[in-house]
Amino acid sequence: MKLGILMGYSGKQINIPMETIKHAESLGYDSVWTAEAYGNDAVTSATWVLANTDKIRVGTAIMQMPARTPAMCAMTSMSLSQLSGGRFIAGLGASGPQVIEGWHGVPYGKPVTRTKEYIQIMRKIMAREGPVEFDGSMYQMPVKGEGTTGLGKPLKSILDADPGIPIYTASITPAGLRCAGEVADGVFPVWMDPNKYSVLGEHIEKGFAKAGNGKSLKDFDVAPFVSVAMNDDLDAAFDSLRPWLALYIGGMGAKGKNFYHDYATRMGFGDAATRIQDLYLSGKKAEAEALVPNELLDAVSLVGPKDRIKERLAPWKEAGKRGEVGTMLLGVHDKEVLEFLAEELL
Repeated sequence: MKLGILMGYSGKQINIPMETIKHAESLGYDSVWTAEAYGNDAVTSATWVLANTDKIRVGTAIMQMPARTPAMCAMTSMSLSQLSGGRFIAGLGASGPQVIEGWHGVPYGKPVTRTKEYIQIMRKIMAREGPVEFDGSMYQMPVKGEGTTGLGKPLKSILDADPGIPIYTASITPAGLRCAGEVADGVFPVWMDPNKYSVLGEHIEKGFAKAGNGKSLKDFDVAPFVSVAMNDDLDAAFDSLRPWLALYIGGMGAKGKNFYHDYATRMGFGDAATRIQDLYLSGKKAEAEALVPNELLDAVSLVGPKDRIKERLAPWKEAGKRGEVGTMLLGVHDKEVLEFLAEELL
C-alpha cells in the first residue's frame, strides 16, 4: 500500500508546505495532492510542487472538469508529465452545481456522461494516434452549430504521445463509481471504511466488467482521503474532525440532493446523516457537528493517541493486502505523524 498527503485548499494566501512535502518525499511517500474550489487553482500548486521535488508524484484532487476543456486538461497533463519525468497524476472531478454554475458560469450537465466523454477525449489526445474527432452528447471535436465559423479541423497534439498518464476520478455515487471502474485508473472517495469495501466495490466491480479485458483491482487504485487526528485527548481528537463531516453530510448540496448524505446512509449512518443535515441547513451548525457519530469518525479516520491509531491501522493494512485500498491519502501535515505512519505502513 502507498501513502500520499493532501494539501487541501488555500485560504486568502496560498501556502504550499514545501518543507513538509520534501520530508514526506524523503520518507518514501508516493504522492501529494493539490485541490481547487473557487480560490487557488490545483494546477499552479501542482506545478510548483513538481518543480521543487525530485521523486514524489503530484496529483490534482481535483481539477474541476467543467472549468476547462478536455483538450486543455490533456495539454496540461502532458506538459506537466513531460517536465516532471512522468510524475503527474490527472485527478478529475465534476465538482458541484453551486460552484460550476455559480462560479464558472457554465451548466453542470450530466456528471457521469461528462466524465466518460472527458476521459475518452483525453486518452485520444495523449495517445496521439491521429487527429482527434469526437461526437458526444456534451463534447464535439470539431464543434459545430450556432456561433461557430465552420473552420474547426481535427488536430493532433504537437507534444510526444504520453498515454501512460494516470487518470483518477473523485467519486462516491454508485453511477460515479461504476464510471471510475470503467474508464479511470483510480478513484479517490472523500472517505471510506476499510471494513466495508463493498459499499464502493459493488459498483467499481460493475465498472470493471463493463470495461472488459480482465480489468480488476490489480489495474486500479482505490485511494481514499483519510483524516488523521493524533491527540492524547481522545475527545478532543474526535471533536476536531466533527466540523469536516458535518459540512459534507449537512451542508454540501440541498435536501435530497447531497451525495455525501447518501453515501453516509449507504455506510449505515442514515438516521444520523438526516438529523445532521436538518440541523445544518437550518443554521444550527454547532448542533449538527455534535451529532456526528464517533463510530463514523472512527471508521473513516485515524483518531486518538499514537497507540490507539496503531491499533486502528489494522483494518487499513488488511484492506491493503486485499487490494481494496491501494493508496491512503492522508489529511495531515505534522512531521511527527507523517514519520509515525511511514514507519507503520511503508
